[in-house]
Amino acid sequence: MLFLALLIGIVAGLRALTPLAIISWAAHVGWLKLHGTWLAFLAAPITPYLVSALALGELLTDKLPTTPSRKVPVAFGTRILSGALCGAALAGPTGASFLGLILGAMGAVIGTLGGAAIRTRLAQAFGKDIPAAFLEDAIAVGGAILIVSRFA
Repeated sequence: MLFLALLIGIVAGLRALTPLAIISWAAHVGWLKLHGTWLAFLAAPITPYLVSALALGELLTDKLPTTPSRKVPVAFGTRILSGALCGAALAGPTGASFLGLILGAMGAVIGTLGGAAIRTRLAQAFGKDIPAAFLEDAIAVGGAILIVSRFA
């Protein structure tokens, strides 16, 4: 499960809120047992709806030419925080939430820097950024679902 914490962090480096939304849904429906932990708020009835709305907004605003780089401090920090929370949530049921937090944060750094580099290369290959952005969306959504589905 600790490897999954690192992987979900990488996904958070691609899209900060997508893995958090999917983890929140998994906790809400009972796939992830977070009740009684410091992450129990992720399973609250309103949380998956709220985080999903924010994640959809992130998917939309990512395509705007005025959206700043994921490597600016606020965006980078958000991705690290999201990766850490997601990693802790996945590792929590094994009693290793602190290690999951660290691995999730490390994964977010890898995903942020690696994702930016790969997207730049893909955008150059496609001749524009939009196809690369949609491909990155698909990887983030599909990857998060695949990782979290291991808990179903």
